[in-house]
Amino acid sequence: MSTQQNAPLHVRLSEEFMRRITDGDWPPGFQLPSEAELCREFGTSRGPIRQALAFLRSEGAVTGGRGRPPMVRSSVPSQSFSTFNSFTEWASGIGKNPGQRTLEVARREASPEAAEALGLMPGTTVVEVLRVRYLDEAPAMIERTTFILDVGRKLFDFDTDSGSIFAFLKDQGVDLHSARHTIDAVAASDEDAELLEQPEGIPLLRERRITRSGDGQPLEYSEDRYLPALTNFTIDNTVERRAALVRIHTDLQSTRGATP
Repeated sequence: MSTQQNAPLHVRLSEEFMRRITDGDWPPGFQLPSEAELCREFGTSRGPIRQALAFLRSEGAVTGGRGRPPMVRSSVPSQSFSTFNSFTEWASGIGKNPGQRTLEVARREASPEAAEALGLMPGTTVVEVLRVRYLDEAPAMIERTTFILDVGRKLFDFDTDSGSIFAFLKDQGVDLHSARHTIDAVAASDEDAELLEQPEGIPLLRERRITRSGDGQPLEYSEDRYLPALTNFTIDNTVERRAALVRIHTDLQSTRGATP
């Protein structure tokens, strides 16, 4: 247990649990003892145990929750942004099981931000998609995407829970040629917190993307919000070539003590 004896019990418990993970006592893939077992071990009630486990989930140290037993998360290497436009390709490329849950595929008027990004007149009809993306069944990212109508209408013939939207659209002959990405940080909204099973207001990495065809026509505008405990982005520079942007599944040990 922590030497900070004046700290609240749940803080000391979370420190002890994190120590067991980083020291390898609880290795990647290890299923944590039940709440009842932890209560007996530390001589406490379920409240502090649950608070400590919630902290581990918020840090990305464990998966599980809502009826699933907590399990220590594995860390994985980075992947080139040659697969950036497809979360499914990236996740599969690093040995993770990608998943998605679609909450909405709807035809409606473009929001002011999407209309501006896509070069559309106010009130233009578009297709919007809202999905939660998963890594090994743990929520990792919220995907809010707007497609121009000619592209988005194809999604009404596609099961968006089955896999990559970009792969489907490419198979349909859509020219998804290039994209521009803008990355910053935002606080999780009420909806973000609920979908990602995290506390309201936690920092999220926001990636806004405009995808164009080969002739420069904007086809898609997306705002994706990632848990920084699971994913971050790096840029590699050399004098011979342009910067290459790389998406990384975050190593737990590298994020401890860091400010998102």
